[in-house]
Amino acid sequence: MTIDDVKYDDRGLIPAVVQQWDTGEVLMVAWMNAESLRLTLETETTWFWSRSRKELWNKGATSGNMQQVKAVYADCDADTLLVKVDSPGPACHTGNRSCFFNALA
Repeated sequence: MTIDDVKYDDRGLIPAVVQQWDTGEVLMVAWMNAESLRLTLETETTWFWSRSRKELWNKGATSGNMQQVKAVYADCDADTLLVKVDSPGPACHTGNRSCFFNALA
């Protein structure tokens, strides 16, 4: 599969599940567009599209917790990405390691 096979939604976006490469821990889910996916593959750091700010952002550029990309996979329909990373610090803007810390009762 190539980058040209990726299927974006009607807004030009694709969900990206970010996972710690060696433990399998799911760190976050974010959105990518064609440019952020290209930048992610070229720089080997994660780039996403902020739907609220309507701009690209390089994860960890401000905090110093840059995610080093180990591999990028597309699912069987090519409409969701799995980005395996080495994340040195918190992935969540709250300071938590993972964005998935709220257990539902």
